[in-house]
Amino acid sequence: QVQLVESGGGLVQAGGSLRLSCAASGSIFSINVMAWYRQAPGKQRELVAVISSGGRINYPDSVKGRFTISRDNAKNMVYLQMISLKPEDTGVYYCNAGIRTHWANAPHDYWGQGTQVTVSS
Repeated sequence: QVQLVESGGGLVQAGGSLRLSCAASGSIFSINVMAWYRQAPGKQRELVAVISSGGRINYPDSVKGRFTISRDNAKNMVYLQMISLKPEDTGVYYCNAGIRTHWANAPHDYWGQGTQVTVSS
């Protein structure tokens, strides 16, 4: 019953900015960690940002200083603000969240359908 839906992707020139949004909906008791991943054609999916329920944040060096993850717990949303975009940032960006659907259940990973981000030279 739980769904994650990303939005905000698009085509931008190098140096530009985009803000991605992800909305979680459905039968949600609580949300643990929320994260953004990306995948370029022919490459493995990689983590780009993660934020815990308590606000702890981690980024890989490839995006540190350029990407900012945030969440709105009241709205069950997570965001990714991206600035100074580079062509190597191009890929499909996926929202991921560990969601508990009932107090008696363990959290389960959910994934969005992805949103395309293309950065031109």
